[in-house]
Amino acid sequence: MDTIFALSSGAPPAAIAVLRISGPQAGNALEKLAGRLPSPRRATLAVLRDPDGAELDRALVLWFPGPATATGEDLAELHLHGGRAVVNAVERSLGAVAGLRRAEAGEFTRRAFANGRIDLAEAEGLADLLASETEMQRRVALAMAGGHFSRQVDDWRHRVLMLSAELEAALDFDDEDDVADLPADFPIRVGDIADDLRAWLERPRSEMLREGYKVALGGPPNAGKSTLFNAIVESEAAITSAIPGTTRDVLERSVAIEGVAFTFLDTAGLRDAPDDAIEGEGVERARRALESADLVLWLGPEGDGPAGAWEIAAKSDLAVGKRDGAFAVSALTGAGVPALKHALVAAARTALPPVGQAVLNARQFGLISDAYSALTTGHVDPLLMAESLRQARVAFDRLTGRASTEDMLDTLFGRFCIGK
Repeated sequence: MDTIFALSSGAPPAAIAVLRISGPQAGNALEKLAGRLPSPRRATLAVLRDPDGAELDRALVLWFPGPATATGEDLAELHLHGGRAVVNAVERSLGAVAGLRRAEAGEFTRRAFANGRIDLAEAEGLADLLASETEMQRRVALAMAGGHFSRQVDDWRHRVLMLSAELEAALDFDDEDDVADLPADFPIRVGDIADDLRAWLERPRSEMLREGYKVALGGPPNAGKSTLFNAIVESEAAITSAIPGTTRDVLERSVAIEGVAFTFLDTAGLRDAPDDAIEGEGVERARRALESADLVLWLGPEGDGPAGAWEIAAKSDLAVGKRDGAFAVSALTGAGVPALKHALVAAARTALPPVGQAVLNARQFGLISDAYSALTTGHVDPLLMAESLRQARVAFDRLTGRASTEDMLDTLFGRFCIGK
C-alpha cells in the first residue's frame, strides 16, 4: 500500500502548518527528513533536511506507530512554520521519498474506515462536523462522529441476531417447521426493536439542520416583503421599490441567527391577474415556495395566508395593523424586528433536532426504514420470519459499513478535504 502525505491544517500562511504522513513508509520518511525516529507519541524538536542535506525547517515531529493511530497505520506528523515556501519545500522532499505520494480527498479518513478505526456512520458524522457552520450543526454532527448512533445500531443488530439464533434453533430441532417452542415474548421483542426504529424515523432529519429552517415571506405586491426580508437577513439582498411587482422570482438567503440555521425566501407578490407571463411565472414560484416552507410570514390581508402562517403587520410605522396574534414590525425603523427574529429562533428550535441529539441523513433514514419494514411484515411462517430478520441485519450492516458499495464510499469520502 502507498504511503500518503498531505497538509492537514489550514492553507498557509499560518503560524503552524501540520503535514500528516500515513502508511508503511511513514517512519522511513520521518527518518529521512529528521535524521532519526523520535520516541512514539512525544513531540520532539528536529531539524528537517532535504535529500541534499539543506535545512528545510526547525519543526516539532511526532511518530505514531500503528495500528493504534487515527488511520490504523503508521502515522507521522510534522508541525512546521506555516509559510507557503516552507510547506512547499517539505512537500517536495516528501514527494522524493520512495513509496510516498500526495493523498487524495478524504483518503486519511477512508483508511481509518478500512482499518476499522471508525465505521461508516461515524465517518458521515465527521464529514458533517467539518462542514458545520452553526453551533447546532456542530453539536449534532459531534454526536454522530462520536459513535452514539453506531452504538445504537450495534445494539439493534445484536438483538436481531439473538432473535435469529432462537428462530433458527427452533427450526433445527422441529421437523414440522413449527415455532411453537419459541419463547412467548419473541414477538414482543421484535416489536420493541421496531418501536425503537420508528422513534428514530420520527426525529427531524439532518437535511433540515443543514439547509436551515425554511421561512418564506408571502403576501400581495408592495406589502413590504422585500424590505422585511432585507431587515431579517441584515443585507440589501432584495431590490425594494414602491412599484408593485418588483420581485419577480424567489430570492433565497441562508443565515444563522443565535446559532440556528435559517433559509429565508422572499417571494413575488401574489395576485390573481399578473401583468405578463414573467410575473405570472414568479407568482407560481411564490406559491410553490410558500407550500414548501416550514413557516410562512404572511404580510397580506389578515386570514388570507396559508394555514399556520404567522400574521405580520409589516408597516407599523404607518399604523397599518392587524388584530389577533400578529407581529407588528417596521422594517424601515427596525421596530419589532428583533422580537420577530427571537420568536423565529424559538420556533425553529422546536422543529430542529435537540442540541446534541444524533439525527439521520437520507441514506440512514432509508436503511432504518428498510429494517423497520422487515420487522413489521407480520409474517407467521417461520422461514419468512427468518428472512425478515436477515433483511433487518443487512440494513444495519449497511448503516455502519459492514456491507457497502464502492460508489457510495467514493461519494462520501470525496466530501473531505485532501488532508482529512
